[in-house]
Amino acid sequence: MDVTNFLLPRSRYRGQVKPENLVFNANLQEFSQRVGLITGLETNGKLSPEESYQQIRDLWEQLSRSYEQLAIGDSSLFDRPD
Repeated sequence: MDVTNFLLPRSRYRGQVKPENLVFNANLQEFSQRVGLITGLETNGKLSPEESYQQIRDLWEQLSRSYEQLAIGDSSLFDRPD
């Protein structure tokens, strides 16, 4: 087994096959993996809660922008309540 596939597995896409859906699915999987790594680092004391929050917030904003740019659906799904 390849180490990269073991550490960063990718799941098959099972939705409607369109280029924008495939790209967003890849972005969503990367978001999920990176959030998992950040939370692990924070749990083990390598990142502060504030650093973790900021990194995850930045990742969320990137994911939100990709969703809007790909024009997949209702962009209000990514609106944050203030």
